[in-house]
Order: sequence, then structure tokens, then C-alpha cells
Amino acid sequence: MEQVILINELDEETGAMEKMEAHRKGILHRAFSVFIFNKKNEMLLQQRAFQKYHSGGLWTNACCSHPKPGEITEVAAARRLKEELGFETSLEKAFEFVYYASFENGLTENEFDHVFVGYHNGEINFNKHEVKDICFRPMQEIESNLQTHPSKFTAWFSIAFPMIKKWQQASVAAAVA
Repeated sequence: MEQVILINELDEETGAMEKMEAHRKGILHRAFSVFIFNKKNEMLLQQRAFQKYHSGGLWTNACCSHPKPGEITEVAAARRLKEELGFETSLEKAFEFVYYASFENGLTENEFDHVFVGYHNGEINFNKHEVKDICFRPMQEIESNLQTHPSKFTAWFSIAFPMIKKWQQASVAAAVA
């Protein structure tokens, strides 16, 4: 039985709960999202497997999940990246945000999301139980698709994309300076 870390608004641990129960009750818990870019600064998108407990078939960032009780969030992000996409890379903490989204199946995401960024140009051997498809896309194309077809993307990706775009622009500007 997979558990998530319950937290308060300051990301301080308050306990643990079975993952599906936390999603049924909409209780705030810790999560992470990983964004991967290639050397052309294109973002890796994954299409979630259709059998996922929510948002199946939708496009989103490289991977996301929850740290286990007692697990460091960055370690959990690296673990999940390997489990879902089959590769390892160094990850950098970019920012964090809180979001709340309800789904048609009665589940609710109420998450304090830690966002990590990494780079990868090699092979990707994704887990077909977790991921339906993958692709790298330019940021402008993703932004355009989010505006014209928002229902094809996960709720958290739509919220995080403007933030990751701003983060990426600042990172590129800092590298040039």
C-alpha cells in the first residue's frame, strides 16, 4: 500500500496516508514534477498510460509522483524518472507550487509540488505500464498546443508550464550573461 507524505502549507510534515485515500479526500500532500530538456532546449513530454488512476492518455511533463514517507524529495524524483523513463540524469530544484484539481472520477490533487529540471540526450526506454508515448517539443509549440488544445494536457502541467518557461528563460539568460 503506497503512502504519501501529508504536509501543511509550509511543506512541513504532518503525517502519512494511503495514496488513494489522500486523493479521495483531497488532503494536501507532497509531490514532485520532473521536467527534462534536450540539447536543443526542447522539453520532453510523456503521454500518460491510459490505465493511470487519473489523467490517462493526457500529455504532461517527463514524470511526476510522490516521495515515500522518509524519502528525500530529490531522491524520489530521480527514482521515479528511472522507473518511468529508464534513464538517470542530475536534477536541479527549480521552484515549487501548490495546486488543487478535481477529476471526473472523484479524485482530487491537492499537492505541494517540488519541480526539478534535468537534461538528457540519450536513449529513453520508457515503462509501458506508466507511459503511452514520449516526444521532445519546442517550448513555443507546447505553449501553442496548451492554448489551442488544453484538454490534451494534465491539470498540473497547464499550471506549471508558464512557471517552467519563465525559469528556463531566466536560466538561458544567466548562461549567456
